[in-house]
Amino acid sequence: ILLKRVWNNGRRWLVPSSSLSPVPTTADYRLHFSTHIMAAFSFPQNNQFTLKIPYMENICKFSSNAVADLHTNGIVDVPLAQTGEGIAECELLKWFIQEGDEVEEFQPLCEVQSDKATIEITSRYKGRVAQVLHVPGSIVKVGETLLKMAVEDTQVPLVTLSNLENEKQPDTKSNKDCTGGVPSTPAVRNLAKEHGININDVQGSGKDGRVLKEDVLKYATQEGIIKDTLVTATADLGQLLHREKSSLLESAQVSGHYEDTIVPLRGFQRTMVKTMSMAAKVPHFHYVEEIDCDALAELKASFQTNNLEPGIKFTFLPVLIKSLSMALSKYPMVNSCFNEESVEVILRGSHNIGIAMATPNGLVVPNIKNVQSLSILEITKELSRLQQLSLDNKLSPADISGGTITLSNIGAIGGKFGAPIVNLPEVAIIAMGRIQKLPRVADDGDVYSASIMTVNIGADHRVLDGATVARFCNEWKRFIEKPELLMLHMK
Repeated sequence: ILLKRVWNNGRRWLVPSSSLSPVPTTADYRLHFSTHIMAAFSFPQNNQFTLKIPYMENICKFSSNAVADLHTNGIVDVPLAQTGEGIAECELLKWFIQEGDEVEEFQPLCEVQSDKATIEITSRYKGRVAQVLHVPGSIVKVGETLLKMAVEDTQVPLVTLSNLENEKQPDTKSNKDCTGGVPSTPAVRNLAKEHGININDVQGSGKDGRVLKEDVLKYATQEGIIKDTLVTATADLGQLLHREKSSLLESAQVSGHYEDTIVPLRGFQRTMVKTMSMAAKVPHFHYVEEIDCDALAELKASFQTNNLEPGIKFTFLPVLIKSLSMALSKYPMVNSCFNEESVEVILRGSHNIGIAMATPNGLVVPNIKNVQSLSILEITKELSRLQQLSLDNKLSPADISGGTITLSNIGAIGGKFGAPIVNLPEVAIIAMGRIQKLPRVADDGDVYSASIMTVNIGADHRVLDGATVARFCNEWKRFIEKPELLMLHMK
């Protein structure tokens, strides 16, 4: 059983057979079971049993502790943990530590961004940072080592093999290189590598002997590796690169040639590539309507005049969100999602209305949870919170996941009209243009000025039809044009 069974859970390690009682043809196998396993089986009081298995040489122990970091000589590999379901890689945004720093348990190490949120990675150990393996901007796969840490042996289980006495000890120099024996940053090591310099040969002038960029350039100049006389012993690499960039730019302008710039798509922008590629395969149709917002403008002005909440600024959007939720209560099919595998439509009980927001880091769509249970004031506060988090790139996975329908307020930027694509697995998305004063003709022929907003509803034609979307839009329009009906039916 022990030979054939594949053990997937927990750490496995070996202990030399010398610890066993000498038995000519058998060895004792002692399996130490955790409490929840022993509840299902009956064992002696010492929680051990002995199997006589021929020709076996090692004790095989299985721990239920999910320790992910193998270590040697006190150096632990700290990997990128799984940050969310379905996430395979993350972009490293910044480090909070550097090589040589002492780190406490649960101290933040770095900040990463997945296609769903920005997350801080904290330390599971107390120790010293031995080597940082990635620079900001790198794409790190889940399970890949982020850094190496020097920790006490008591913090993690040791790995001991039965043939350790025959194992070759790594030489001091190679071990020094792999564990970052010379304190330096990844950028400095890359610079040394570019010039073919062994980082161990460079005398560091920084704190605790840390090798700086200036030290590498000084060494390269002394060894004759860099021939440029402009590079002195105190030259700064950033100034050198700036001069090179300016020189290339001036040359390009003189010759009339301009170089292309490659911009990698990261974080939320990579997410948009994936989601929009999938959404493009969905059959869409669009329904366009104009809504008179004169009454909405008066309501907004009244809210702002009587506002007693410090730091709260009322806009049109919270009322539009609440009125949208009221219309969804009557037409729940618009607040659904489609399961393509089972060909089922799930009518969502909560109105988690997503708001598309343009940020310096790309388009994000956080959602306001359970709008059907919130007041307009509560929606205003939650919307303000999400907007601030999106600008700071601090949205959590909970803020982004679980949306049921999306609003895209292109009017905030200045657009009149847009043709949105659904945010799968949702079945509807609404693009709202800017509110503008336009002439309109009354039933008696009089011309008057009205505050008109154009809305365009994009819908998944596999689930919704034109009649359903039209009736839903008319209901939403009725609540916006006559806010007193919104107050009448609000719970």
